[in-house]
Amino acid sequence: IGRLLNAARRSVAAQRTDYAAHTEVPAPLRDALQALNAALADHFETLTPAAGPPGALLGFYFEALRFQRAVERLDTHSIFDIERDARPRLDAGTAAGNAAQRSILDDANDPTAPIADAIFSIRNVVPAVFLRPRFAACHSTVLFSATLGPPAYARDLLGLPDDTAWIDLPPAFAAEQLDVRIADRVSTRFAHRQASLDAVVDLVARQFARQPGNYLAFFSSFDYLEQAAARLAQRAPELPQWRQARAMDEPARRDFLQRFASGGRGVGFAVLGGAFAEGIDLPGTRLIGAFVATLGLPPPGPIQTQFRARLDALFGAGHGYADLVPGVQKVVQAAGRVIRGPDDRGTLWLMDERYRHPGIARLLPAWWRIGSAAVG
Repeated sequence: IGRLLNAARRSVAAQRTDYAAHTEVPAPLRDALQALNAALADHFETLTPAAGPPGALLGFYFEALRFQRAVERLDTHSIFDIERDARPRLDAGTAAGNAAQRSILDDANDPTAPIADAIFSIRNVVPAVFLRPRFAACHSTVLFSATLGPPAYARDLLGLPDDTAWIDLPPAFAAEQLDVRIADRVSTRFAHRQASLDAVVDLVARQFARQPGNYLAFFSSFDYLEQAAARLAQRAPELPQWRQARAMDEPARRDFLQRFASGGRGVGFAVLGGAFAEGIDLPGTRLIGAFVATLGLPPPGPIQTQFRARLDALFGAGHGYADLVPGVQKVVQAAGRVIRGPDDRGTLWLMDERYRHPGIARLLPAWWRIGSAAVG
């Protein structure tokens, strides 16, 4: 364990930024992991019943074995990266940075020395390499989902054969049951969110006044959600509302959903991609509409940049595969909460100017009949 810890410390010390992706796992770290797992295997073989249960060490052993298997299979389908706490920062070329670098290198030789937390991750980007042998071993395979597509995306990322048959089934209800509209004078880009708040909440209030009932309003983050909910409370205090909170437990989730009573009135604020954007069933008048004030794109960051670069190198579709398709899939999942049965009718507002872009429109369900009204 000390050898693995030393190898991990030296890997962190050699990294001059708080986050970095690496083409391979450093050999000392890989070798120390293998040696540790071999030693643990020998240790557990020698245990006798009199020694009692192995305790937490056994769980650690299983996790270490899983990580070793991922290390051994590391290739272009996955990314190995190291995330380090910002303390201490290694600013190259400065006296403080050089001193911190020397200090960390010294600490790397001392397993008892304190050092900032670090996370070593292997992130799978393309599961095709793992799924393709499974498909090849089967006589036939059927994959189905309301958000499975576009075909090229599914084939590339899941490893489906080029001659895979593809069927786009019509919905179980009429297109007229869902009134889809785009607020194309609203921009929910991060830089425009503060400026968008009045337009977003005014649209929610107008729709509620026109057709009172229960609605869900989806936002890209808790911060954006809380700002919009607070602005709606200022501009339309008479409109009932309730909000998804961070880290809600099961009773709190039930309370949130129970607010959507048949014949009720109000707006529930939720995060796109969260617990209330899929897998919930609010038929009839329990939910008569939804607002999606986001395009669903993942937040920017170094990990997302790595995913985008890897998918671009493999398929020439970095932005599409890493950002656009997963984002729109979340939007479609959230929109699916509105119509849950043959007698349901509802309204869906897509609140962002980018929904008018042909590249985005092609990813939306073909059965949606988007209205011509552009309200913002």
